[in-house]
Parts: sequence; structure tokens; C-alpha cells
Amino acid sequence: MPLERLLEMYNGVINVFKERGFTSNDVVQIVKRLTKSKAGHTGTLDPQATGVLPICVGKATKIADYIMGGEKEYIARVVLGAETDTGDAHGNVIAKCSKEISREDVMAVLPDFMGKIVQVPPMYSAIKVRGKKLYEYARAGTEVARKERAVEIFALDVLTWDMPLGFVIRVGCSKGTYIRTLCADLGRALGTAAHMGSLIRTRSSNFLARNSISLAQLKNANLADVIMPIDKALEGLPKITICEGGHKLLVNGNKIPLEFVEGLGASPLPHLAFDHEGNLSGIFCANKEGFLRPLTMLL
Repeated sequence: MPLERLLEMYNGVINVFKERGFTSNDVVQIVKRLTKSKAGHTGTLDPQATGVLPICVGKATKIADYIMGGEKEYIARVVLGAETDTGDAHGNVIAKCSKEISREDVMAVLPDFMGKIVQVPPMYSAIKVRGKKLYEYARAGTEVARKERAVEIFALDVLTWDMPLGFVIRVGCSKGTYIRTLCADLGRALGTAAHMGSLIRTRSSNFLARNSISLAQLKNANLADVIMPIDKALEGLPKITICEGGHKLLVNGNKIPLEFVEGLGASPLPHLAFDHEGNLSGIFCANKEGFLRPLTMLL
């Protein structure tokens, strides 16, 4: 098979289950070597965290932001009695508290963290301030002011109890939510100190842990069988078809009059556009002037 054709097969998303000890970039580099194609992840997982890490390959690197912007689900262990500078079990203890916490205490504060909340990003994070990542400042012993960020918690419940040591929570949340920060904030709301003992991401957008593949399995897999096509990866977006009369405008990346568009509904979401032969062509949105405007071309 010609190399050009082989590489065409590798346009899609691989639902990797990242294991402990790997950075997100480690996983990206492994996928690049296996597919011999460009690749990128859809939201960093800390080296000690495990779970779903969708990797976009080939043309699918253009849709990383759409997957990254989807809802996430995590399972985290909240450890009571100590807060650390990293927010997890691998940092230095900066505060201790021996206050006894009951299950009733925990259940009483959980509703305060539901819905739209604000978080102060941890110093050990990749957010940039004045051109440097926060963790670079932290490693140099410098703390800098961080702006609060609005996030949303859709679901928050306790899975198991290990009182008085802590408990395990399941969190459904928006992009940008720091679970380490949530654990520390829960501790403060309880009048004690807390940190995140462990973290598993069980969902990222429509990618689930139960459908993921380990790196060991990936190395021995038929890659064409484990790469999810772009349209399936974005199956939550509505679909439209560009008629043959609008094909030239489509391939040139121009805006397209709505008279050449079939299946356009009232959804405010971006639409997956297919050409008249059924080929995925891009992601478009309709504007108020009566045209379809390209957001991301996938030809």
C-alpha cells in the first residue's frame, strides 16, 4: 500500500488509557512513532494520574479543541488531615489539621460545590503567567498571583468512605476544572486540611475508560481498528450536507449560501459538514447573513 494511502487511514482519535508514570506528551510521542503521523492530546493528565487521554492523529489534530471542551468525569481520593503545595500526595505538606470529620459533615458541604464555582489554579499547573508556566515559578520557590477561573461541576458524589482518613468522590465537570484544587477546597470548607490522594479520568467528552486501550495493547494492535473516525469522535454535533452546487465553494473554504445546504436545523452548535458524495469536509456554523461559515476544514 502506498505511504500516502497508509497515512490517510490514520485520521482519527485513539482513546488511550494513560498509565501512572507517563506524561501526556510521552503518550503523544508513542502514538506519533506508531502511526508515523502528527498527533496531539486533548487535555493534560498529570504523570501520576491515570485514565482517559484521547489522542488526535493526522487531520484529527484540528478537532482537539472540540474534544477538550467536552465534559469530563474523574474519580479522586480526598485525603483528610494534610494539605500539600502541589495539591496531591507527591507534594510537601504545608498545613495539617487533626479535626475529626464525619460523613454528615462531608455531605453537608458537597452542595456548595455544585454548579458554577470559581477556582484559583494551583501553582503546580501549566497555566502561563508572564510567559512562564506556573509550575516553573513553583519549582523556583516563587509564588505568583493567579486569577480565579470559573468552572462548572455537573455531578459530585461520594463513592466510598474511609473515614477518618478520607473518602472517594466522582466528579463530572467542565473543561479547566482542577480536581486537586477541588479536594483542597473541600478540606477548607470542612474546616480541615485535605489533598488529592489519587486521580482517574473516566471520561473525556464521549470517550470512556471502559472503551479505552492501554499503551501495551496499542503497540500490538491493528491501528486502523483502534482509531475512531473523526465524524464518530464528534457524533454529538449535528450533521449537514453541502449540495453539489456548493462544492467549489466548499473545497475553497469559502462561505456557502444556505440554498446549497441540506439538513440545517435550529441547533446553535457547530455542524459537521459532508460533501454531496458523503465525505467529511469540515465543521461549519451558520451566520445571520444567510451563509454557512467554515470553522475547521477537514478535507
